[in-house]
Amino acid sequence: MTGTPRSLDQDTFNRLRRLYIIALGAIAISLIASQILIRKYLNDQENDSRLVNVAGRQRMLSQKLNKEVLLLSQSQSSEDSKVQIDTIQSTLNRWEKAHQLLQLGDESQDFSVDNSSEITGMFEGINPDFKQVIDATQNFIFLKSSTSEDSSTMGEQLKIIETNATGFLIKMDEIVNQYDHEAKEKVSSLKQLELLITIFTLLVLVGEFLIIFWPSAKAMKASIHELMDAEEKAIRMAKNADILSQSKEKSVRELQALSKAMDQILLFARITPEGYITHIGERFSRLYKAQKFNINAKISDLLSPLENEQLTIDRIIAENKKSGWEGEFKTTSQTGEEIWLDVSMIPFNSAEDKSELILICMDITKRKEYMHQVEQLTKESFEEKMHQQKVISRQIIENQENEQNRIAKDIHDGIGQMLTGLKYLLESVDSSDPEKAEVKIIKLKELTSNIIKGVRTATFNLTPPELKDYGIVPALTELTQELSKLTGKEIVLFNKSEFSQRLDSLVEINLYRITQEAINNAIKYAESSHIIVTVSHSQNILSIIVDDNGKGFDKSKLKAKPDEEGGMGLTFMKERVKYINGRLFINSTPNEGTKVTLNIPLT
Repeated sequence: MTGTPRSLDQDTFNRLRRLYIIALGAIAISLIASQILIRKYLNDQENDSRLVNVAGRQRMLSQKLNKEVLLLSQSQSSEDSKVQIDTIQSTLNRWEKAHQLLQLGDESQDFSVDNSSEITGMFEGINPDFKQVIDATQNFIFLKSSTSEDSSTMGEQLKIIETNATGFLIKMDEIVNQYDHEAKEKVSSLKQLELLITIFTLLVLVGEFLIIFWPSAKAMKASIHELMDAEEKAIRMAKNADILSQSKEKSVRELQALSKAMDQILLFARITPEGYITHIGERFSRLYKAQKFNINAKISDLLSPLENEQLTIDRIIAENKKSGWEGEFKTTSQTGEEIWLDVSMIPFNSAEDKSELILICMDITKRKEYMHQVEQLTKESFEEKMHQQKVISRQIIENQENEQNRIAKDIHDGIGQMLTGLKYLLESVDSSDPEKAEVKIIKLKELTSNIIKGVRTATFNLTPPELKDYGIVPALTELTQELSKLTGKEIVLFNKSEFSQRLDSLVEINLYRITQEAINNAIKYAESSHIIVTVSHSQNILSIIVDDNGKGFDKSKLKAKPDEEGGMGLTFMKERVKYINGRLFINSTPNEGTKVTLNIPLT
């Protein structure tokens, strides 16, 4: 739809953005102008009110001065006259100061004056009366203060004061009225201006609706309608092709996910019958530090730089490329580190119908080291201890060999066959026949689900990824859920104290194995229907309890030491607990169930 004339392209959005900025800017300017005018008016009103107040006080002071002069003219006592004269002088000073303030203002009092020409003319007309009153009052005070009073002259001064004070009051009333009139005119002007700004803002909003919103809505509506029509046509024309494409894509994603899971979980590689690498997993590359290793190199060159080890690996591949092989051999990394591998080599045919070999390996270097340490301890211990350790070592090796054989058999017989079936089923999908392709795609989905389930089952007893990534509680949660699904028994985990702390990796794997062994014992031997795993901790101790409702046992009849006939599960649990400095308690009563408690220090 990029060529449609009415589509909302980048130019349209740029134009809309400019219009929005202009419209919003105009509204913002009107609001700012309104605020500035209102604030200026408020400041002017405050100043005008002070002017009116001072003007009113002028009228009051003129009347007060007139009364005080009359009181002085009637005073007979020299002491009273002196007091009256001081009062008149104070009033006169205030009156003169206020009169000057109304005309000139006072910066020290933050009192500004901006009188209009009319008010200025009124002050010019009132100043002679003001001057006459000032001069007559000063003359009257002088005459009253002299030793020889001249009553006729004092009377003339009083008459001047009275006549001019009356004229001053009349003219002062006119000035006050003029101040009030001018203040009202300012309010009226502000109202008109506010009305204009409001009308302007409304016009901007209306224009914004008519120029921006309405045309944009119409254009978007038309574009959406065109897109919906085109979408409906495309859906009708390519429905079958889309379904087939989506099914293929999903199958490819699932296969990629399966391949990635195998690469990350196992030491996994694919080689030719001649021993050349066609694919190598991530864990394999990390173990041998060979991220940049040549993909067409020989597997023996990757596994060891030593000639004798390379010859041994090449011989094993050459002799068993058709039948497969399981066993252990020692390798040496490029840095000189010895690595022991437990290897399962499985032949299969690739998608191009070429013969290849799958290598599924386990790093058993640590196990070899531990076995070597066990051998050293056995040589130094008593004969009974030697016998016990030999039994333990043999059982460990037998159990691990059996487990490896079981996993290899599950992969070869189950996953390998299903992968082969998946390959042939994918190759038989014919895109030209949608109906048959859809049926085969459904079978592909079922087969892929079975392959994923098989991988999960085959890797279930290996170290779970949850243990490495998230810790002991998520790993035990996954363990109980999976065992509950596989056995049909109710197996529940409770994290009473919300424990989420990560521990040392060896501590976590031993905790996991001990708990796994306790649950397996409850499933295999106790015939339990309900198993509860409880995790709790304090500041210093982590406690894991496995409680079942099985048939229980008599502790006095347990074998103190293992022998060739069995009894290794409890021994392994005790050995693991001892290794992580923990304590193991087993309480059981026949027909009342068993409770296994594991405590380890957290500090």
